[in-house]
Amino acid sequence: MNKTLAFRVFMVLVTTGLLISCNNSRDYKDSSRATGWKMNAREGGFKYNPKAKEQETGPGLIFIEGGTFTMGKVQDDPMHDWNNTPTQQHVQSFYMDETEVTNLMYLEYLDWLKSVFPPSQENYRQIYQGALPDTLVWRNRLGYNEVMTNNYLRHPAYANYPVVGVSWIQAVEFSNWRTDRVNELILEEEGYTARGARYDVEPGETFSTQTYLNAPTQTYGGKDSITRGGRTSERITDRSEDSTNLYVQRKDGLLLPSYRLPTEAEWEYAALGLVGLRNYNVYRGRKKYPWDGQYTRSNKRRSRGDQLANFKQGDGDYGGIAGWSDDGADITAEVKSYEANDFGLYDMAGNVAEWVADVYRPIVDDEFNDFNYYRGNVYTKNAITEDGKVKLVTADSIVYDTLSNGRIVARNLPGEILQVPVGEEETYQRTNFSKSDNRDFRDGDKRSSRRYQSFADEYNTDDANEERMYNSPKSKIFTDSTGQMEIQYDQSNRRTTLIDNEVRVYKGGSWRDRDYWLDPAQRRYFPQDMATDYIGFRCAMSRVGSKSKKGKRPRN
Repeated sequence: MNKTLAFRVFMVLVTTGLLISCNNSRDYKDSSRATGWKMNAREGGFKYNPKAKEQETGPGLIFIEGGTFTMGKVQDDPMHDWNNTPTQQHVQSFYMDETEVTNLMYLEYLDWLKSVFPPSQENYRQIYQGALPDTLVWRNRLGYNEVMTNNYLRHPAYANYPVVGVSWIQAVEFSNWRTDRVNELILEEEGYTARGARYDVEPGETFSTQTYLNAPTQTYGGKDSITRGGRTSERITDRSEDSTNLYVQRKDGLLLPSYRLPTEAEWEYAALGLVGLRNYNVYRGRKKYPWDGQYTRSNKRRSRGDQLANFKQGDGDYGGIAGWSDDGADITAEVKSYEANDFGLYDMAGNVAEWVADVYRPIVDDEFNDFNYYRGNVYTKNAITEDGKVKLVTADSIVYDTLSNGRIVARNLPGEILQVPVGEEETYQRTNFSKSDNRDFRDGDKRSSRRYQSFADEYNTDDANEERMYNSPKSKIFTDSTGQMEIQYDQSNRRTTLIDNEVRVYKGGSWRDRDYWLDPAQRRYFPQDMATDYIGFRCAMSRVGSKSKKGKRPRN
């Protein structure tokens, strides 16, 4: 082979290699990997946002990288509750509030409700009243606590203290409100809605994230303009050049997922803060507190002897001896008064216990699922009208629920999409779920695989509640139009438990609890429509996309 021929062969090989390399390295940013068609073209084609790389962190949140941990591994069990069997679980990455929701944050929510749904109007009076925390939780028949009853929620001295007196239901409603307000501001800052539109609303014209995504023309009650200072402007701003992209869609990656209560698995995983440790025994569940070590006092040189959380240290001892042994609080403490755990979360032990999303059961059913464990799924869908449009809640169609304690709360608000249970058209021949309400799945009801026994057959009664393993007393309460309550107490002597589908898990110790409850694995339950002076909450948000904020792992 002469030099000329060898050079030609070499050039062919080089050219072929370059072509292969180019084909392998093509990024398809501007064209479809499926069809080759150009995307985001002015003349048409699929619209896609290539700039949406990673989910933004919402206000108040901290990123929690997911992983595997041993859930339910308690170090001490003097109560002999038998409600914690260690199970290995995996939790996806998510976000969680840096601190508990404070009085100031909740007052902002109340102020918004009061301005948009004035309690002076009969149609909306129960919306505001149903959101108010129960300040009477501070009262004690043999204690003088009126100063907290009158001041704790509203006095500025307690502004950055965790809100209490809030039921699980109220915490969920606050989370929903927070979702809408955050996304509403994002749209305004990005120019998709008129500046100040969020302030100029009336009942039925409020912004709902789900309404905007599913029926954007019905956002703000379908009114497309506002008048402020004598000037009229469009509520929904046209930012596109060809007038075909007026609204943000889920595919644009701009709006955040919902704020919500964390699941029990998420809360326990975040409280443990395993990210800062590289100890196999800790990974296997031998970590007692959110901080490292087996004691509640600091062993660091600059803070040696200081308490690491706000809890009850003994009978009649809520803060220690004043001056040198004091933990800085007798009731709750201001948020961030103690060091954060390795995730950067404050007060994951002590101060206030916290609501989580799960319905309580004595066991965690890891035989069925060990990934993002959660008990409490109730699947719903958007209600659709006869003409195929989503059905919105109006001022005349608000549904109010009377809770077991007599309080009346709004189930939905004007401007939201009405939700209905999923039916057979969604569940037919599915293997992953078969009904809308899955709160009691596999725990003793008729359709579970672990049927406890049929109380109805044994006692020959038609009471459907008797057929369940968890058949707590079912008292009934009615409230007429004048506010008078009629109570019918459950007189049955065949009830076997206080557990039902309306009791929720709460986690973490509080200012009223001994250090035994500071262990993140400890779990207790409380009715979802009742409140106390030692249970608060914080919000979480799911993460979409990559597991880690660092991005993809480098290839070898």
